[in-house]
Amino acid sequence: MKKTLIFLYGIVAYIIFLVAFLYAIGFVGNFWVPKGIDSGIETSTTEALLINIALMSLFAIQHSVMARPAFKKWFTKFLDPAIERSTYVLLSSLALLLMYWQWQPMSSIVWEFENTTALVLTSVFFLGWIIVFLSTFMINHFELFGLSQIYQRFKDQKLTYPKFQVNLFYKIVRHPIMLGFIIAFWATPLMTVGHLLFAVVTTIYILIAVKYLEEKDLKKHIGKEYEDYQKRVPMIVPFTKIIKE
Repeated sequence: MKKTLIFLYGIVAYIIFLVAFLYAIGFVGNFWVPKGIDSGIETSTTEALLINIALMSLFAIQHSVMARPAFKKWFTKFLDPAIERSTYVLLSSLALLLMYWQWQPMSSIVWEFENTTALVLTSVFFLGWIIVFLSTFMINHFELFGLSQIYQRFKDQKLTYPKFQVNLFYKIVRHPIMLGFIIAFWATPLMTVGHLLFAVVTTIYILIAVKYLEEKDLKKHIGKEYEDYQKRVPMIVPFTKIIKE
């Protein structure tokens, strides 16, 4: 019974993640979804700014704290290790859904392009999301989102974790998922103040979290092999070391 509940829990967490991920495309791009980044009733600039920063901060804190090895170690003292990743995925997804729901539009236009330029920017926008999605499979998509762990627990197998490997996009940059997000957040033919706030804050968060948290954890966990990888491959910007590390 416990194994079945763990398995169902992980499946539900993954489904909610898929909803949150797909909604993110529509939310940022103002496509298809009931509420995009620029839709809704506009409030005062100060109120919108405070609410939106609070929403992004909530996601950033949850996302960063729960990803740290110390938190994972604490979590697994009380709950089955097989659901640690699924819980992380679930809470991250719920934080995103809350942001979509409560986001306050700030509709003043920063830039707007039409015709060919708009088509190019929209194509780059979708390219960013494709990079994100494909990059998850170039490591281990199913382990990354907790499915491998719940399956192994269901089959009474020992939990295993993927070995460090450098595949495809990971030979170009160390964090192609984050590169894809940055591309998707900035590539838009219509940039409003609200969208710009979202793009700036999320980009700063990505760069800080990757450089000062994730990279530190990876070096500690993998060791010299990762240090050598850092010397060969840039962190975010392809084919260059523009961001000093």
